[in-house]
Amino acid sequence: MILKKITNNPSQTKKLGEVLSKKILKEKKGTRAQVLALQGELGGGKTTFLQGFARGLGIKKRILSPTFVILKKFKIQSPDFKFFYHIDCYRIKSVKEILDLGFRKIVSDSKNIVAIEWADNILKTLPKDTIFITFTFNNKNKRNITIRWPNKKSD
Repeated sequence: MILKKITNNPSQTKKLGEVLSKKILKEKKGTRAQVLALQGELGGGKTTFLQGFARGLGIKKRILSPTFVILKKFKIQSPDFKFFYHIDCYRIKSVKEILDLGFRKIVSDSKNIVAIEWADNILKTLPKDTIFITFTFNNKNKRNITIRWPNKKSD
């Protein structure tokens, strides 16, 4: 399934993130983590989207891009999910760097939701059922956001 949206300001981008997180919380859980791969230019709205996404998960902490620490982990109050991982691969030079942080274990746990900014840098390590979210500039505030939801198949 492909969903295309245009947001006219950061508030709408956050709201779209919030709507998506609530949809994921209601979906039937798979056997692995739910992974979101965010792609787009610097300043394209990825972190803004994830601020709304985290709010929809019930996370009250301020969401900033973990560019320097690479990975942040937040507890989720949900019967089906336990943790939200926010990963930023902007500074990743090789896939080994993300694997050394326990990436395979994180994405294999069905209690996790994992959002990856700059996912292009680790494409080969992403699960086949990853949700791809692409951000493109329309103008200073307007964004075209495309969400590619994989076909649901049993693992």
